[in-house]
This record gives sequence, C-alpha cells and structure tokens, in this order.
Amino acid sequence: MGKIYYMMGKSSSGKDTLFREILEEMPQLKTVTLYTTRPMREGEQDGVEYFFVAEDTLQSYEKQGKVIEQRAYETVHGIWRYATVDDGQADLKHEDYLMIGTLESYEKMRSYYGEERIVPIYIEVEDGERLMRALKRERQQETPRYAEMCRRFLADTQDFSEQNLQRLGITRRYVNQDKQQCRKEIIEDIRYGKL
Repeated sequence: MGKIYYMMGKSSSGKDTLFREILEEMPQLKTVTLYTTRPMREGEQDGVEYFFVAEDTLQSYEKQGKVIEQRAYETVHGIWRYATVDDGQADLKHEDYLMIGTLESYEKMRSYYGEERIVPIYIEVEDGERLMRALKRERQQETPRYAEMCRRFLADTQDFSEQNLQRLGITRRYVNQDKQQCRKEIIEDIRYGKL
C-alpha cells in the first residue's frame, strides 16, 4: 500500500527547496502536480511546480467531480486558486508520493485518501528568519509583491496555529535552520519508516 508524504509549512519555511532536493535524492518517490490559477513566478515551469491554468479550466474539473481539494486566496492581485485534481497522476496501489501543500489541503487529502495513507511532514522556521527569507525572495522578483508577501505571512499564523496542528495530530516538526540537516532527517525518517 502506497503512502503520500505530505510536506507543509508556513511561507518561506524552505519547503519548496526541501521538496525538490528530497525528490532528487529519493527518485523512487513520485509526485502529484497541483493546479493553480495564480500567475507563474520567474523560474517556474508549467507542469513542474504547478499546472498553471485559467479559472474556467479549474471549473471544468470541478464539474467533472475531479477536484479533491481546493483553496482560494483573495490576494491584492485578485483570487488565486490552488487545487489537487484526481487526474490519474496518483497510483497508491504501487507507488509512494511526496506532495506539498497547506495544512487545510493536508486535512482534505487525509479525508479523501484515508489517514493511514497520508503522512505529515511539517517544516518549521522561526518567524523572524521566515520574514527575512520572504523579503529576500520577493526582492529577486521582477515585480515584487510586498503586500501579498505580508498577507501570506500573517495568514500563516492563523492557518498553522498550534491548535490546528494539534487537532490534526501533527507533533513531529522538522526545524529548517540548517537545510542539509533538515533534509537528512526527513530522508532518514521516510527511508527507515519512522513516519
């Protein structure tokens, strides 16, 4: 029986980098690419980080009953949607997967696939450090979106509250102060079945 190792954490916790590096080191883990209506960032590729789609494409999947979970964020640039679509990418009879998302999406995936198949990997970074990382990343964009960066930062405080983490039984935290050490801990825990 396959599992989905579900990586999550507040914005700028380094989860995207850890996600890519773990997939490189553990090619036996497959992934499911999410869908989003947000604009593509510099350096992103359609079908790699996300499937970047128009609103009507996502609505079509909803009408077909293929949307497992979806989040909508009202940003300073309009509503951005993110969704996991049951489009045939996941084969839990034969494969293990590494996915990335939010606490809310984790909860919906767990409900859809079953608690025994979804394994949480929560990445944690001290808030001051996260804010510095977010600002550095935003400054590198051709058109920095500082207001959106601040909105995400504040929303994460609510979304990833201790109460929400406890409610979902997430007790193990991978502190990403030293990326190499954090990656090593996650890989060892997956490899040796500690999760």
